[in-house]
Amino acid sequence: MASHTDFGFLRGLFEDSPKIMPSNLDMIYGINDKFLLGEWKRDNEEISEGQKILLKALSKEPNFTVILINGYSDNTGIHISKYYQISQTSLIYLGNSIDSLKDYIQTWYKLAKRI
Repeated sequence: MASHTDFGFLRGLFEDSPKIMPSNLDMIYGINDKFLLGEWKRDNEEISEGQKILLKALSKEPNFTVILINGYSDNTGIHISKYYQISQTSLIYLGNSIDSLKDYIQTWYKLAKRI
């Protein structure tokens, strides 16, 4: 039951770039220096421009796989509308179910363990 972290106290910290704010990450696995990062957004929830920049930049790193999941997992239940891999130029549709997401994560794990 983690609450949303309010980073407002850091607004304007960098004089030359006062709009830069930290970004929280919702999910990360790390195996053998390979990372699977997942950002969850509820349907119709916007992703900030800064977070888009961050996730795209991380997707360019060879040891990072970055996915965007439209859905939620909380005390009301679990729902996944669709999820995508973030690439340098686009979103790549991967699936739209809990089982599909689990399969994707298991496949990522097996590939990460081979190293």
